[in-house]
Amino acid sequence: MPGICRRKSQVIWYMKRGKKIKANCNININKHKNKNLVTPKSSESFVWTDTNWRKIELRLNIIQHKIYIAKLNNNIVKVRKLQKSVLNSYDFKKLAVRKVTQLNRGKKTDGVDGIKNLNEKQRVWLVYNLRIKGKALPVKRIMIPKGNGEFRSLGIPTMFDRALQALFVMALEPEFEAVFEGNSYGFRPGRSPIDAIKQIQLCLQQGR
Repeated sequence: MPGICRRKSQVIWYMKRGKKIKANCNININKHKNKNLVTPKSSESFVWTDTNWRKIELRLNIIQHKIYIAKLNNNIVKVRKLQKSVLNSYDFKKLAVRKVTQLNRGKKTDGVDGIKNLNEKQRVWLVYNLRIKGKALPVKRIMIPKGNGEFRSLGIPTMFDRALQALFVMALEPEFEAVFEGNSYGFRPGRSPIDAIKQIQLCLQQGR
């Protein structure tokens, strides 16, 4: 049957532009070997390149703004409700997978499971199964040389865990931006070193 991954043949059929495409089912991306993880049916799959990413991003911005306002008003019930809608949204899961597998510079870097450079069918699989299932896998440790001749350790999560992290950032970031330090510019959305330089100039002009 189309859309069913058989254990013996491990083959799945996808519908793309009215045509059936036969592809191997990559079971290696299932990091927890969980039987509850599903393979999307052909009737539920989508063409990755036909997704309207701009429309999804606008919807996400609207919900994140609502989370921000609700946190300012100390409406925790509304904050949690909106965050759950982000975490359970199919479109926002696609956005998180796209960010990790296509936009980030680390898309060609693998974790301890050795998975990298996901194709369209693997991205579809990841979107359908992107949820918390047990503990995260250990990070892959690599040593990066420093300018003084020493090395620093860098931990690289798996592609699955990176996508899950990106999804949770979408839900948690606006909540903490509402109560975070206003005069802080490191690793903040919409801020850069230029903003910090401008703030220093204003402080010097005002004689602080």
